[in-house]
Amino acid sequence: MPSPSVQWLSLIGTMWLQAINGANSDFPVYSSQLKDLKSISQIQLNFLAFASDAGKLFGWLSGLAAIFLPLWLVPVIGATFGLVGYGVQFLFLESTRLSYWHLFILTALAGNGICWINTACYLICIQNFPSDSRVAVGLSTGYVALSAKIYTVLADAIFHPRPNHNAKPYLLLNAIVPILISLLVSPFLREMGTKNKARSSWGFMVMFAITLATGICAVVGSFGSEARRHAISLGILLTVPLVVPLAMKYREGKEELWWNRKERRVHDITVDEVETGERVMDLEVKEAGAVDGKVEGSVEVGGLQLLRKLDFWLYFFSYMFSATLGLVFLNNLGQIAESRGFSKTSTLVSLSSSFGFFGRLLPSLLDYYSTRSGYMVSRPAFMATLMAPMAGAFFLLLNPSRHFLYLSTTIIGACTGAITSIAVSATTELFGIKHFGVNHNIVVTNIPIGSFLFGYLAALLYQREAEGSHSCKGIECYEKTFIIWGSTCSLATLLCIVLYAKTRKFC
Repeated sequence: MPSPSVQWLSLIGTMWLQAINGANSDFPVYSSQLKDLKSISQIQLNFLAFASDAGKLFGWLSGLAAIFLPLWLVPVIGATFGLVGYGVQFLFLESTRLSYWHLFILTALAGNGICWINTACYLICIQNFPSDSRVAVGLSTGYVALSAKIYTVLADAIFHPRPNHNAKPYLLLNAIVPILISLLVSPFLREMGTKNKARSSWGFMVMFAITLATGICAVVGSFGSEARRHAISLGILLTVPLVVPLAMKYREGKEELWWNRKERRVHDITVDEVETGERVMDLEVKEAGAVDGKVEGSVEVGGLQLLRKLDFWLYFFSYMFSATLGLVFLNNLGQIAESRGFSKTSTLVSLSSSFGFFGRLLPSLLDYYSTRSGYMVSRPAFMATLMAPMAGAFFLLLNPSRHFLYLSTTIIGACTGAITSIAVSATTELFGIKHFGVNHNIVVTNIPIGSFLFGYLAALLYQREAEGSHSCKGIECYEKTFIIWGSTCSLATLLCIVLYAKTRKFC
C-alpha cells in the first residue's frame, strides 16, 4: 500500500503547478504596451489573446503523451513549451525580426503547454485520490485562478515595472517560473495506483482552511499592499500545505512501530478486516458517485454520439455564452481599463484572479460536504445560478463609475472560475465517466471558438468607436459590447435552465 504522505505530497505538487499554470492570464497587464510597441490594431491584439486559447485545440496530444511517457515528464514538456514561447518573445520583443505572426505562433505554443500541465494534474489527482477525485481535482485546479495574482505580485516585487514598461518583466516570468516549478515538483509527481480508498477527512479540512487563508490574503493584497511583503505572505501560504504530508509521515512512523509489535496472527486478522473494509468502501464510493440519481453504470455517451444529443448542445452553448465569455472579458480587461482612463490594470487583474480562486474553490467545498451528506447539487442548476449574476455584471459595466468596474470584475472573475470548475463534473454527470477524456475535450473546444467570435466582435466595435485612431477613449468604446455580452450571458442562463429541466428526471 503506498504511503499516504507521498499521496498528499503529490497533491501539493499539482497545486503548485496549477498556481503557475495560468501564465497567459497576465496578458491584459502588458497588452497595451505590446499593442504600441508592435504597432498592431485592436483586432490583431485580440487574435494574440485568442492564440493562447487556440493551443487547446491540440491539447489531446498531452493526453496521448501521458499514456507512453512517465507522468513527471508531461508537465516538464509543457513548461518547456512555455519557456520557448515566452522566452523567445522576451529576447526579441523589441526587434523588427519578431513579426506579428511570430508572436501568434509562439503564444499558441505556450498555450498548448498549459494543457500538458493540466493533463498531469488531472491524472495524479484522480489516480491518487479515487474516493475524493472530484474534491482533489477541484482543490488542485482552483489554484490556477491565482496565477495572474502571483505573476503580478512577482513582477511588482522584483522589477517594479512602470505602467508603459510591463511586457518584458511579465514575459520573462511567464517563461522561467513554470519550468522551475515543474522541475522542483517532478520527483513527487507519480501515480500510486492505490487501492486505498479510505478518506482522510482531516487532511482535506486542513487543506481547505489553508486554501481559504490563501484566498483571503490574495484579496487583501489586491488593495494596495506592499508588493514584497505580499509576495512573501503568498509564498508562505503556498508552502504551509506541506504540514499535511509531514503529519501523515509522523503518523505512519507511529503505526509502523505499533505494527511491528503485533503477532503474526493479529496481522492475518487485520488483513482480512482491511480487505472487507475496502469492499465496503468501494460500495460507498459507488454510492457517492451517484449524481442526482444518475449513477455510474448508466447509459454512457461518447465520441460522435455526443454530437447527436440535445443535452450536449445546450451544455456546449451555455458554457460558451458564460464562462468562455468571462475569459474573453478578462483577456480584454487591459483595453477596457485603458478606455476608461484607469491605469492600474494590474490591480483589476489581481482582483479578478483572487475572486476567481474563490469561485473555483466553492464547487470543491460543496462536493466535499455533499458526498458525505448523500446529496449532490445538480450541475446544470448550479451553473445557471452563477450565470445570472454574471449577466447582470456585464450590464453594470455600462455605468462609467470605477466602483462598478471593480464590482463587475469581481463578479465575473468569481463566476467564471466557478463555472469552469463545475464543468469537469458536469461532463461526467451528463454523459458518464467512461469517455470523459474525449467528451470534455470536445466540450472545451467552445473556448477557442468563443474566444475568437466574441473577442473579434469586441475588437471590431472598439475600432469603429476609435474612428481610425490607434486607441479609443470613453465608455462608448465597449458600450455595445457589454450590451451584447450581457444579453448573451442571459441566454446562457436560459439554456442552462432548460438543460436542468430536461435532466430533472434523474433527481
